[in-house]
Amino acid sequence: MQQDEKNITLITPDAQMHAATHGGRAKCLQRLVRLDLPVPRTIALSFEAVHSIAAGDMPDMQALLAPFGEAPLLCVRPSSEDPDWGGPGAILNIGINDATYRDLSAKVGEVAAAEIYLRFVQSYAIHVARLDPDILDDVSSDPKLGLSQALRAYEAETEEKFPQDPAVQLAEVLRSMARAWEGTTARLLRQAKGAPADAGLGLVVQELALGLGQGECGSGVIQLVNSQTGERQITGRYLSQSQGREALRGGADSLFLERDPRGPSLEELAPEAFEALKTYTAMMRKMLREEMQAEFTIENGQVFLLDGLRVARNARAAVGIAVNLAEDGIITREEALMRVEPRALNELLHRQVDPEAPRDILARGIGASPGAASGKIVFSAADAQVAHARGEACVLVRRETSPEDIRGMHSAVAVLTERGGMTSHAAVIGRGIGLPCVVGASEIHFQVRLNQLTMPDKRVVKAGEVITIDGTNGLVLAGETPLLEAARDASFQTLMSWADDVRDIAVRANADTPADAEVARHFNARGIGLCRTEHMFFEADHLTVMREMIFADSSKDRAAVLERLLPMQRVDFIDIFRIMQGKPVCIRLFDPPLHEFLPTDRAGHLQLAEALDLPLSDVIRRVEALSEYNPMLGMRGVRVGITVPEIYDMQARAIFEATIEASRNGAPVVPEIMIPLVSARREVELVKTRFDAVAAMVRNETGCDFSYHLGVMVETPRAALRAGEIAPLVSFLSFGTNDLTQMTYGLSRDDAGRFMSDYVKQGVYPEDPFHTLDVDGVGELLKIGAERGRAANPDVVLSICGEHGGNPESISFCRDAGFNYVSCSPFRVPVARLAAAQLTVKDKIG
Repeated sequence: MQQDEKNITLITPDAQMHAATHGGRAKCLQRLVRLDLPVPRTIALSFEAVHSIAAGDMPDMQALLAPFGEAPLLCVRPSSEDPDWGGPGAILNIGINDATYRDLSAKVGEVAAAEIYLRFVQSYAIHVARLDPDILDDVSSDPKLGLSQALRAYEAETEEKFPQDPAVQLAEVLRSMARAWEGTTARLLRQAKGAPADAGLGLVVQELALGLGQGECGSGVIQLVNSQTGERQITGRYLSQSQGREALRGGADSLFLERDPRGPSLEELAPEAFEALKTYTAMMRKMLREEMQAEFTIENGQVFLLDGLRVARNARAAVGIAVNLAEDGIITREEALMRVEPRALNELLHRQVDPEAPRDILARGIGASPGAASGKIVFSAADAQVAHARGEACVLVRRETSPEDIRGMHSAVAVLTERGGMTSHAAVIGRGIGLPCVVGASEIHFQVRLNQLTMPDKRVVKAGEVITIDGTNGLVLAGETPLLEAARDASFQTLMSWADDVRDIAVRANADTPADAEVARHFNARGIGLCRTEHMFFEADHLTVMREMIFADSSKDRAAVLERLLPMQRVDFIDIFRIMQGKPVCIRLFDPPLHEFLPTDRAGHLQLAEALDLPLSDVIRRVEALSEYNPMLGMRGVRVGITVPEIYDMQARAIFEATIEASRNGAPVVPEIMIPLVSARREVELVKTRFDAVAAMVRNETGCDFSYHLGVMVETPRAALRAGEIAPLVSFLSFGTNDLTQMTYGLSRDDAGRFMSDYVKQGVYPEDPFHTLDVDGVGELLKIGAERGRAANPDVVLSICGEHGGNPESISFCRDAGFNYVSCSPFRVPVARLAAAQLTVKDKIG
């Protein structure tokens, strides 16, 4: 019939059409035709043809109708390039009129014919003529009576007869669907789903296979997998005397497909049709190399396939489907890896809010750590620990968290903060321990003294009330919302093993405690890339000793107090080394400013004065003396190590003694020791000299030899620029992109969340630079540091240990820059492993 070979095409096995010009539905139907499956005759209109129709340039309707013969009944369905982009709804039964109705009544019965005619009148009135649906509210449920009522209502509203010419009906349907696609609302909706602004729509005009009539007639859908789990299972529904996807409405009359103890099935009602459907769907799976959902109609016992869609799936099912297809030899392992979005793995690793459950949204913030949890609100770390001891789930609510909140965070099921961004303390710790976290919820009025929160809609939520934190989507929900459990099943483990076989950049974990190390090991991290030792000091027994050291008056006194911390640190390191046996562990030396270990309120000052047996005034003076205007740029990191060297001396001894102990019954441990916040070569020289001296003392005292690697955490712009001077002194350079981004931009990573969304919306920054690595600015510093470091020391190991290490785009940058590994929070390790594998596969494909 080709009136326009390119734009209006009868779907045949060799017709020229592509998803990019005619849409995915048209291309899929052609593939089904090529498989010789029972697809009704179909014509595809290209994007260009539909665009012309929207502009008023109609095709020759008689020529378009000719391939369907005399008095056809048709349906029109949308065919966009990506089915997720949506489109106008299908319209069925086009072509029926008074004459066809009489003929059809003789063929299938008056009731069925009236039902077909009535459905088209209703659909045409609402979706084509754009009449108010209310005019059809009083139409009788009896098809024959309802038909006459609907026709009268249409004529009364439009002041004209219902169109009887099939060519006119089809033309108006095509025009309506074309214009609906190009309307402003539809365009904005699909752009929100990721469609380009100029995305095209194709249409398919298909001969109708009646689901109403004599013999066994009906419609339904079938697929061979469960969309929630990916397990092999025939799912779908069938409804006798129905059209389209009515069976999915789940009414009492809809049937299961295969035999089911819960009710009647198609397999029992029409076994031959059921067997044919299984065969067709299995053929689609094999030949189209995808799990497909088939939409079908049964007409007098004969099966027709109206459409084939890629099975909808959640993350767990996507993994299961990809692995099963590969194991069945339908796709390769590399293709299976490419079919799973790395970030979607978060849905498998954490509990998630059930997408089908009703949600009462109280407020929005930044989803800083994925997962979801419900619990009673508490406003302090101490209250969180009390709730945990009682076995009650609680959500820790703070303006912002600090290191002293660590124990409370471990006791809570989720965290909510008023301030902060993707690299704030709450966000980093939350991701590290797999704790759902929403930060930067600045729309909420935090009334901490009153132990209550006032939401943007003025609702007040008080301590003890239950809320749900959705850290994946950045939502605060009222009450206890239904959750889906994490699912790290066999398919997940299989996919991860395939990823490890392919990827060419190592993935380590940021792990601060033995518990974190266990998680890292479970997720098959290739070692620990960042162990932040200061978190060990906030345990209750550690903290008191640490405060005594801060108040010591001399180097000798500080060293004496630190002798009590030494065994505590040593035990922590021994545990981590043993858990990670055979894998590298990179330990960052003490980093925070000392004032973070001191109380900030008068009650805390008094408690500390009693613990140290000091006058309250002495405690207050010392706290004030240690306070800084800008502590992130003050005396922290290596600056503490040089001005209060006893701390690093103690840590060095603890690491070396733990190295000897952990090596006694296994492979020798070779710790990697990282100096934080370096900006000058001389800083490295001073620390290296003291470490070498401590190492020599430990060797002499124990009679045991050991090795260690010293490196630098590059988190100041100057360290990146002077990497050529620093690299000859060290074994590795690990780029801490959280602080490096902060210092490069001059942004506080804890406060940027207040305005970052506005900056991104207005195009100041393409993305939040604390979330996605800024390859133009910060990335330039990484390249300079890598190039100058490698030029001065070709053997220097390069890595990234900021939170960007778990970001797929950042991993791509690191591979291109020649980095040896990336390191990220333990629960982001699987995401990074899959992303790295996909990059390798893409390179192989070219």
